[in-house]
Amino acid sequence: MAKGEPVCVWQAAALLGEGPVWLPEEGALYWVDIKAPAAHRFVPAVGGRQSWPMPEEIGFLIPRAGGGFVAGLQSGFAFVDLSSGVIEHLDSPEADLSNNRFNDGKCDASGRLWAGSMDNDEAAPTGVLYRVDADRSWQPMDDGYIVTNGPAFSPDGRTLYHADSFARTIYAFDLDENGALSGKRTHIRFADDQGYPDGMTVDADGYLWVAHWGGWRLTRFSPEGTAERTIELPVAQVTSCAFGGSDLDTLYVTTAAIGLDQNDRARQPLAGGLFEISVGIRGLPVNRFAG
Repeated sequence: MAKGEPVCVWQAAALLGEGPVWLPEEGALYWVDIKAPAAHRFVPAVGGRQSWPMPEEIGFLIPRAGGGFVAGLQSGFAFVDLSSGVIEHLDSPEADLSNNRFNDGKCDASGRLWAGSMDNDEAAPTGVLYRVDADRSWQPMDDGYIVTNGPAFSPDGRTLYHADSFARTIYAFDLDENGALSGKRTHIRFADDQGYPDGMTVDADGYLWVAHWGGWRLTRFSPEGTAERTIELPVAQVTSCAFGGSDLDTLYVTTAAIGLDQNDRARQPLAGGLFEISVGIRGLPVNRFAG
């Protein structure tokens, strides 16, 4: 694999691939297809692939400190044990919003889960950024989003990045040790020809890697918000990215095939595939949910 060259390692044709997360103890990458819906596991050392159908739309799957995963489903938060198939529903913060679903989530260094909801029709500003603590209590932290995306954290844990995809804007917040947010500010704004900011991750140098939905690319931004490099992909709908591999210097990228017509699919035969890119830059280990 040439450095910086995207390679499709799983032609999954996912409708809406998302949420890649690397588990070093398994040497495996987990990711989801929100709309199929399903959870997937890829083991690069042996090319292993495994999938589990989910009972409803699933936005993310994040490892728990004690084993298993916490997930964001359309109906709310749940614990998921893929080996047994047991799903334990926790709470439904938006039971009164039947058209909302959870879209993206990650944990901070203290093991708190940050997860965003969205209107499934991508029309109403009913999306909310939530924080879920280790005791499983939750609270809304920011609102007014049509499509929430990509919580990510600076290496020192003091900055939270979060995207309002519909507005083509990534915000930065100050994050204190108690999980309070302040100082919301525009960090990066995409031009119309760059697509929409989707999932994201931060590397060990504090640079933010952002997937461009509709933009055929990933971009690495400096901590100040300046584009440092761009990696083009052979598909338009690039959804998220995560570092993995034994040295955490391989970028895994999810994509989507949803909404593509026959001509689009002919032009993008790898749409919905999982890609691997050797970037030569180290990422950060996954933060696990403390609950």
